[in-house]
Amino acid sequence: MNDVSRRTFLQRAAVGTLLATGGSTLLSACASGSDDSPSGGGGGAEKTATNPFGVKASDPLDVVIFKGGYGDDYAKAHEELYKKKYAGVAIKHTGITDITPQLQPRFNGGNPPDVIDNSGAQLLPMSTLATTGQLSDLTELFDAPSIDDPNKKVRDTLEPIALEAAQLDGKPQVLEYVLTVYALWYDKKLFTDHGWEPAKTWSDFITLCGEIKKAGIAPLTHQGKFGNYIGAIVLDLAVKHGGHDVIKAIDELQPDAWKHPSIKLGAEALLELKGKGFIMPGTEGLDHIQSQTAWNQRKAAFIPSGSWLENEQKLVAPKDFQTTATFTPLLDGAKLPVDCTHIAAGENFIVPAKAKNKAGGLEYLRVMLSKEAAGKFTGLTGSPTVVKGSTEGITLTPGAASSAALITSGGANNWTTYFASWYSTMDQPSRSIYAELAAARITADEFCNRMQKLADDTAKDPKTKKQTRS
Repeated sequence: MNDVSRRTFLQRAAVGTLLATGGSTLLSACASGSDDSPSGGGGGAEKTATNPFGVKASDPLDVVIFKGGYGDDYAKAHEELYKKKYAGVAIKHTGITDITPQLQPRFNGGNPPDVIDNSGAQLLPMSTLATTGQLSDLTELFDAPSIDDPNKKVRDTLEPIALEAAQLDGKPQVLEYVLTVYALWYDKKLFTDHGWEPAKTWSDFITLCGEIKKAGIAPLTHQGKFGNYIGAIVLDLAVKHGGHDVIKAIDELQPDAWKHPSIKLGAEALLELKGKGFIMPGTEGLDHIQSQTAWNQRKAAFIPSGSWLENEQKLVAPKDFQTTATFTPLLDGAKLPVDCTHIAAGENFIVPAKAKNKAGGLEYLRVMLSKEAAGKFTGLTGSPTVVKGSTEGITLTPGAASSAALITSGGANNWTTYFASWYSTMDQPSRSIYAELAAARITADEFCNRMQKLADDTAKDPKTKKQTRS
């Protein structure tokens, strides 16, 4: 599994922590390393519709994968597909969790891998990589012929969110591969046994939580040490209430965006859950594994997470546990329907600008964006990708099926956010503020004010390059 930059929600610890404990070395080293080192290479073969980057099988490929909740078996399957195209190619596969400690020296030395899944708690800061010239422009990839249909460009085979999410520093520099659904999750068997149904309105949700508590089960737990999980629920409540403009203003660092009335209502809703004793005691001290394990033990009915949850917990969950995604309920006066949700294209796949086999790196991503490769990913991880139609014909797990259903039902009403990945200075601090709110150590007004100050400070920083939403 990964986290917020992996999936805009995302990473379980902090880029902010990295900056406080040596990340500044990374920033300066990356910046200085881009000045006079040669650009990446590889290729040289004839460019054709089936080999648009001129890949040579004699050029080895160096692939580094974040081995988190998705594991890395899917990458090995993708590498086999690459080998089918380029017989005899030597592929070095590395599955790791500590991306920055292992890869920072390679970036500093001008010898990065050819392809990286840059995700997890210790990812290399994406915005910094982009602004210091460390990433390849992926326009060539998106304009290349699709493996499935050479008459179509790769970009035309992808969900639109993938192209928007690819933008860093004004151009496409990252392939966000996994189509992640953020939602409330429950065990369908537990709910069936008790005759419960997920609630559509906030008042009905409060009533349901009361019934769950009477049954001796905590209505909700969350990944207390990592506030972005429960923070996503606050934002989902707010965006459904106020509409898409609420989150677009936040992403664009607009003045007073965090002081929108819908944001305050979302924060007050979370405080209501805390005040009524509907959050499992001790939750604020738990990490993601501890809270999710308690949920799998049916000590809590709901938990917020992304659609990697089922795969991440498969070794812990009881055999009869039915991991199921559902919508957050609607606050009174909501503009959006209940059956939409927060989605994101996540898992940061990049081709470094100085990769020795840059052509091979781009081709590896093109292989990943074939229906066959995307189907293998979903089959192995239970999560959909940004490739259109890639789940067709695949038997989905309960988690994957319910995630797909939310994507379908939400349609154009589904929403996404980018502020945590666009502005690294907001990522970790915002998680801490969410955690303070969830523990009821600050009021809803204080939450809005602190988040707005964080956004304002970011906007005033001369190093910040503001981005706009489409």
